[in-house]
Amino acid sequence: IKEILIEKVREGVEVRLFYDDVGSIGFINPNFEYRMEALGIQCRAFNPVTPIINIFMNNRDHRKITVIDGKVGFTGGYNLANEYFHITEPYGHWKDTGVKLEGDAVKNLTVSFLEMWNSVRKRNSTNDTCYDKYLPDIEYKGEDEGFVQPYGDSPLDHEQTGENVYMSILKDAKRYCYFITPYLVLTDEMQREMEMAAKRGVDVRIITPGVPDKKIVYLVTRSFYTRLCQNGVRILEYTPGFCHAKMCVSDDEIATVGTINLDYRSLYLHFENGCFMYDSKAVMDVKKDFLETFKQCDDVTMRYSIRRSLPVRIVQCVLRLLAPLL
Repeated sequence: IKEILIEKVREGVEVRLFYDDVGSIGFINPNFEYRMEALGIQCRAFNPVTPIINIFMNNRDHRKITVIDGKVGFTGGYNLANEYFHITEPYGHWKDTGVKLEGDAVKNLTVSFLEMWNSVRKRNSTNDTCYDKYLPDIEYKGEDEGFVQPYGDSPLDHEQTGENVYMSILKDAKRYCYFITPYLVLTDEMQREMEMAAKRGVDVRIITPGVPDKKIVYLVTRSFYTRLCQNGVRILEYTPGFCHAKMCVSDDEIATVGTINLDYRSLYLHFENGCFMYDSKAVMDVKKDFLETFKQCDDVTMRYSIRRSLPVRIVQCVLRLLAPLL
């Protein structure tokens, strides 16, 4: 990837790289920004780690956005790391998903990127106050008559957009509603909405990893299984390895693909983004991916429908106290 970016710089392309500092700790050196700048790649780190207590350190940039010439955009669960491309597989087969956009919808991704870019002010640099040159008029004639809307979520506007999208889909579901998430650390509101949907006859299923990347979070994830299963929600674990995808699809009509996990951090603390699709052909692509993934999962619903032993329940209660921190 670096070689390609260098090649594009030499061709005169404006190349920018924006990353979250905490998410990259242990993977890149402190002088990474300077090395990229020396190659002609503009580079900024969001919310750099400082050795002092800072409440804002809890707010990380979890968005994944790629925009090319304002005409093509990508988003989804993919980070730039070896396991996402199966160069290494420390947690078994790594499953992820993304969406490619063309047309006017790309403008939302462009603006989202520039807003985050401008949130970091570097010495002797000017921020982009005018976005017009990055928002070209595009003549795009697609065959899809559906509605596609990229959206962002910020912890600073007191609007839980990510959670609201998921809950709205659940509220409107009539036949089925499927989720896939690497972490299941639910708010009470989200858990109740899932249970209510299942009780009114909606087929609610959640895919979680079969191989954890963070063992403590995995234990907390499993602590939510029993109540969900006892109230009609089906839980399936992805047996080949770790699923990092964040998707939801419902009733062959609505789907969303993005960066938003079903956990407190994604829903309340991080800068996130997603792509909402309604009555679009891509909705059925998302459903197809779910149906194929179900075949590779272990349905643990019956196993967790049984009331757990007292020691297990005590451990789960302790773990749930940590849930808002995870």
